[in-house]
Amino acid sequence: MSRVLNMIRYVIISLLLSTLPALAEPPRIDHVAARQASDGTWRFSVTISHPDTGWDHYADAWRVLDMEGRELGVRVLAHPHVEEQPFTRSLSNVRIPEGVKRVQVQARDKPGGWNPDTQIVTLR
Repeated sequence: MSRVLNMIRYVIISLLLSTLPALAEPPRIDHVAARQASDGTWRFSVTISHPDTGWDHYADAWRVLDMEGRELGVRVLAHPHVEEQPFTRSLSNVRIPEGVKRVQVQARDKPGGWNPDTQIVTLR
């Protein structure tokens, strides 16, 4: 009986450990395209890679920040992208303050939260 219990423990621990790398990997921003509209607002198209596994673990948002970390716009991602990796989503009508030449883009996942790494984007 103890041999069976040890085997069950081994299987459970192995399964749990095999999921840790995927859960630890934050969303990665692969590409950002920024284009100014005729009304002066900006449209950002952001490509993200993340090992989405379903509703409990997926890249669920990205945002545009100024260089001081103030949020200028956020795109909430409505569902996991398990079968679509990497994926690109856009956000329009982002107001960038006068004189700002660079912004940051930051991605978030559930349950990990905001990735501390950001992608710097120079506005042209």
